[in-house]
Amino acid sequence: MNRITLRKLVAPVAIATACLTMTSTATAEQKMTNTEKAVALIESIENGNPEPVGFINPHKYIQHNLAIGDGLAGFGEAMKMLPPGGAKASVQRAFQDGDYVVLHTEYDFFGPKAGFDVFRFENDKIVEHWDNLQEIAPPNPSGHTQFDGPTQVTDLSKTDENKALVTDFVETILIKGDMGKIGQFIGPNDEDYIQHNPAVSDGLSGLGKALAALAQQGMPMAYNKNHKVLGQGDFVLSISEGKFLDKHVAFYDLFRVEDGKIVEHWDTIENIPPKADWKNDNGKFGF
Repeated sequence: MNRITLRKLVAPVAIATACLTMTSTATAEQKMTNTEKAVALIESIENGNPEPVGFINPHKYIQHNLAIGDGLAGFGEAMKMLPPGGAKASVQRAFQDGDYVVLHTEYDFFGPKAGFDVFRFENDKIVEHWDNLQEIAPPNPSGHTQFDGPTQVTDLSKTDENKALVTDFVETILIKGDMGKIGQFIGPNDEDYIQHNPAVSDGLSGLGKALAALAQQGMPMAYNKNHKVLGQGDFVLSISEGKFLDKHVAFYDLFRVEDGKIVEHWDTIENIPPKADWKNDNGKFGF
């Protein structure tokens, strides 16, 4: 067989193979849920798989991490800054609320971090991203880490009532400070409320001691505005703005609700930099 004949045979095969690969990738994406896509994108930070980047809308990607530039270009620049082969990303919890997907992730890039990521989808593509990161600390006084505890979503039929309960809790207790009503939201015994904040022990007693200590130092924790509540089943994430240790911060609080009471809490608190240091103009919230 001469070279010309061989070239005539090989070229169509190569084209067909490329088309099959593209079709297979597109078909796989179509079969994935938005939650699965978001998890795959975060896990690609560690495994280096380039395919999940295709889940991002290349023409519209609004970035709310203020240390990263806007758009797909900003995402790419951030990925280039990661240490080669040294980044870790292990998703611990994932759930979906309409067009939003929430992930709770254990990271290790430029140091170990606990993080929440929120992705918004349009037409099955990621078009917007928020996150909140905090350094990982040793287990808290009750022995809990920032990640342990239940991971599977349950009580799907109670999503709306659980979101309403957390919304009321944030407004009544965290923003207005009406502590006399806390019994409506959390049980009285220490075992009724499992705490994963690295500085706070279980129960209302642990929460009370932590808040009192901050007040005595003249640096009370203040929630000023709730920007978004997202939930599925027994997991509900509240995204708020306020002050902590005299710094302007974003509060991401993940609650687990059971039988009409808040029974578990994970969180991250991240300082909001001055606007002069922002790498995009979208703001930390913008819901």
